[in-house]
Amino acid sequence: IRKAATYALKRLSEICVEPDIERRKRLAILASTALNSKLIANYKSLFAPMVVDAVLAVENETTGYLDLQMVGVKKVPGGSVSDSFFVQGVAFKKTFSYAGFEQMTKLFQGDVQLLLLNIELELKSEKDNAEIQITDPDDYQKIVDAEWTIIYEKLDACVQCGAHVILSKLPIGDLATQYFADRGLFCAGRVPEDDLDRVAKATGGVVQTSLLDLSQRTNVLGHCGHFEEKQLGGERYNVFTDCPKAKTATIVLRGGSEQFIEESHRSIHDALMIAKRAAEVGIKNHNDAVVGAVVGGGGAIEMALSKSLRDQALSIAGKDQLILLAFAKALEIIPRQLATNSGFDSTDVLNALRQKHAKASTTGPLQTWFGVDCSQPGIVDTLQAEIWEPAANKANALAAAAEAAVVVLSVDETVTNPKSEQPGAADKSGVSLAEQQRRTAAMAQGGGMQSLMGRHGGKGVRRLK
Repeated sequence: IRKAATYALKRLSEICVEPDIERRKRLAILASTALNSKLIANYKSLFAPMVVDAVLAVENETTGYLDLQMVGVKKVPGGSVSDSFFVQGVAFKKTFSYAGFEQMTKLFQGDVQLLLLNIELELKSEKDNAEIQITDPDDYQKIVDAEWTIIYEKLDACVQCGAHVILSKLPIGDLATQYFADRGLFCAGRVPEDDLDRVAKATGGVVQTSLLDLSQRTNVLGHCGHFEEKQLGGERYNVFTDCPKAKTATIVLRGGSEQFIEESHRSIHDALMIAKRAAEVGIKNHNDAVVGAVVGGGGAIEMALSKSLRDQALSIAGKDQLILLAFAKALEIIPRQLATNSGFDSTDVLNALRQKHAKASTTGPLQTWFGVDCSQPGIVDTLQAEIWEPAANKANALAAAAEAAVVVLSVDETVTNPKSEQPGAADKSGVSLAEQQRRTAAMAQGGGMQSLMGRHGGKGVRRLK
C-alpha cells in the first residue's frame, strides 16, 4: 500500500499544474470550488471574494503564516443571505450596557483612539464577612468617600489619556457609563476575550491592567480610522474599520434562519481552510513541485491516478499487482460518489471518464482533465471549467489515507465476546442482570441475608453444611 501511495504521489507531482494567473484570482477559484457543493453554492460569487479578502488580510508578509483565529465570523439572524458583508477590521455584538448608554457617542471618524482594559470600572460592595472597626461615626463617611475617590481617579485617567473608545474585558458599571457619556466618549464592558485580542492586533493597542500613571505611558492606545455602532437585524454591532495595523478581518453572515446561518458558517470555514492552505504553500518551500500547484476537481485527479496505477500494476509480477489494482479501484469511489450525489447514473459517468482517461499518457503532463459535471449529466474538463483543488491538499489526503489503511491492516486479531454485548448479560462476577435484580428486590423486602442465601429461609444455610 505504501508503494502504491508513493507512486501515486510521484505521479501527482508530475501532472499538477501551476496556473499562470494572478494569485488572488487563483485563490478565488479554489474558494469557489470549495463552495460548489455547499448550501450557499448559488452565492459563491459573493462569498468567494470575502474568503480571499479575509485570508489575505491576516497574512504575514514576512513568514507567510496565516492565523485564521484572527478571522471572526459573526452570525446575525434576519435579512437575506445577500446582506452578508466583509469588514476589514473588527466587528462584535454589542455587550451588556447600563443606564446612560443611549447618550453615548456612537460614531467617530478620523484618528479614533482606543483604550483597551482588563480592569473593572464600577463600585464594588464589600464582602459579606468584611469587618471595619471605627471609633467615630465620621470615619465611616471617610471610607465611603475614599471608595468614590478611587473610582473617579480611574475614570479621570481614562479621559485624560485622550481615548475616544474604552473597551474592557471586565464590567463597566452605570457610574462609569454615565461619566463617559457626559464627556462624549464610548465605552463597552464585558467584551469577549477573543474579540478584544482581535481589536488589539488590528489597532495596535495594548491591553492595560492598571490605570496608574496611564497618561505617562506611550504607544498603549490603539488607532482606527472609523468606529460606528450600527444596527444589524435585531442586534447592534460595534464595527472598527480603517485599522492601520489590521491583521484581522470579520465576515458577518445574514440569513432567514439560524439553521441556514450555521450551515453557511460551516461552508465558509471549509472555503477558508482551502484558501489558507493554498495561500501558505504559495509562499513557503518554493522548491517543492507541488507548491502553489492545482489539480482538476470533480474526480479528475482520482481518475488520472487510477489509470496510472492500473498501467503500473500490469508491469509488476506478484502480489503487489493486486494491491496496486485495489488502490486504483478505491480511487474511483470519489467520482462515483460525486455522480451519485448529483443524481446521475454513476456507471455511465464512470465509463465515460475511463474512456477519456484511457487515451492519456502515463508519463509527463496530463493532456486531459475530465471529471464529473455536477450541474448536468455528463463529464467536463474541470481544469478549463476552473474547478480546481490545491495539489498539496490532495497529496496530504492520499498519504493520510494510505497510512490509515496500513494501520487497519496491521491489526492481527480482535477478541470480542458477543454475549457480553447482549441485554441482561452477566457482569464480571458471572451474575446475570436478572439475578442482580432478584437479590436487590429481596433485600428491599426485608429478607436480609437469608433471602440472598436461599429462597426458603434456612435452606440456604443447610446447603452450606
